[in-house]
Amino acid sequence: MGIPVITLDGPSASGKGTVAGLVAAKLGFHYLDSGALYRLMALYATRHGIAFDNEARLALAAVRLPVVFQAGQVLLEGEDVTDAIRSEAMGLGASSVAVLPALRSALLQRQRDFRAAPGLVTDGRDMGSVVFPDATLKIYLTASAEERARRRHKQLIDKGEAASIRQIQQDIEARDARDAARTVAPLKAEADAHILDTTSLSIQAAVDQVLSWFSAKNP
Repeated sequence: MGIPVITLDGPSASGKGTVAGLVAAKLGFHYLDSGALYRLMALYATRHGIAFDNEARLALAAVRLPVVFQAGQVLLEGEDVTDAIRSEAMGLGASSVAVLPALRSALLQRQRDFRAAPGLVTDGRDMGSVVFPDATLKIYLTASAEERARRRHKQLIDKGEAASIRQIQQDIEARDARDAARTVAPLKAEADAHILDTTSLSIQAAVDQVLSWFSAKNP
């Protein structure tokens, strides 16, 4: 299509959203948080009494999902749900609904529609493998489960929420296993993806590395 795309795939709490957003801002590109779509589906299902395994109803709802991304906010049915979709419950819910093939199919074109000039940076779990297989630059961004749990625990504490770091790590490891084992678009590093382990990296160092790789492809 001639419009560059940078994909950052990886497990939960690896920092890919933060890095992707900063890279997009630096390059002046559009940004898509694909995980937000699945969190939105989990929230929508919860509010409308739809079971997380009701594939037909969730797929139908996904096509018509009344969501708007604007100025750093996520609006669902006209309500700001930016913080609501970031709860641990919605994260687990997102992982549950993401295994449904019909739902993933319904959201596929919605995600591809975010590709627009001058370029797009997107993060998720199947951005480079399924949604944008022709991406200019593919990155698999990861970190140890212990470090990811520590980061998530700090986020929750900073928000004033009670949290058990041990429970968070158990949830992260369970989600990793579920995401990697699903039959549709499992979480994995593509053969043509750069591996970026952020366990011991600062956010700025990770951003700089992504920009360096992109610059090498676009001299």
